[in-house]
Amino acid sequence: MHPAASVIFFTTASGAGYGILVLLGILVPLGYLPTEPWFGAVTLLLALGLVSAGLLSSTFHLHHPERAWRALSQWRSSWLSREGVAAIVTYGPALLFAFGWIVYGNSIGGWALWGAVAAIMALVTIYSTAMIYASLRTIRQWHHRLVPLVYLTLGLASGAIWLTAISSSFGITNDLVVAVALIFILAGAVIKFIYWSSIDQSVSQSDAGTATGLGHIGTVKQFEAPHTEDNWVMKEMGFQIARKHALKLRKIVGLLAFFIPFICLLGALMDVAPVLAMSWIAALSASIGIVVERWLFFAEAQHVVGLFYGHDHS
Repeated sequence: MHPAASVIFFTTASGAGYGILVLLGILVPLGYLPTEPWFGAVTLLLALGLVSAGLLSSTFHLHHPERAWRALSQWRSSWLSREGVAAIVTYGPALLFAFGWIVYGNSIGGWALWGAVAAIMALVTIYSTAMIYASLRTIRQWHHRLVPLVYLTLGLASGAIWLTAISSSFGITNDLVVAVALIFILAGAVIKFIYWSSIDQSVSQSDAGTATGLGHIGTVKQFEAPHTEDNWVMKEMGFQIARKHALKLRKIVGLLAFFIPFICLLGALMDVAPVLAMSWIAALSASIGIVVERWLFFAEAQHVVGLFYGHDHS
């Protein structure tokens, strides 16, 4: 599949924003993060800003962005619609939690309940985003049980890393948030590498015979290309990346998204390196790494329609 910049930005930015929102909704009422209104204003503005920017960018991928609202009506059968509904619903409890925290200076009691609801809805939204791709049987690399876990762990990891960076900028060091970030970075790395290993070892159940419905006759081979030049389907769904380039990009993801952030935050947690510098290096490295990971997620996807154009899906 052709990686669309708008969708890559949407999934990475909103994932980090929702990750921050989950941590704030849970840890602030429990007293593990500062409860001062100014801290709430800064962190919630970052979280909701990332979410809003990501959602807005996703509409750029549509041929008619002005019709995006119509997708919300198909929530009974479409994960895209469910994601949109969940994203909109999340704003309600998130803004109520922000109102109580920032305006009234109260993030416990009834206001804390809105924080918990916002955290749950943030997780639901990330899951719904992942299921847009995981539900597509026509793309082997996406129709995989680990795709939702990848999205959830990377969203929470990036959220925890950015929350650490913002907190340290104000002289606030929270070992719990750093530890949470380390856990999700490690979990994300393990799940992602298992996912890569799985899609490398799996074999496509489709071939030219199943694609044309002529497989019962015998081996089906393409006699001639269906088009003399690339069409929209070939450009968007027939995009392919060389195996050697994919392997290089996977190493870059492992380095930037997982190794560097983990080492930086581990050093900060063990007081062998300055928290401020290490947390910002970790945040920038992880963000770049997750962008590469998401680009590769789309680039490695092979739609079965490519079989009509002679693409090998083995």
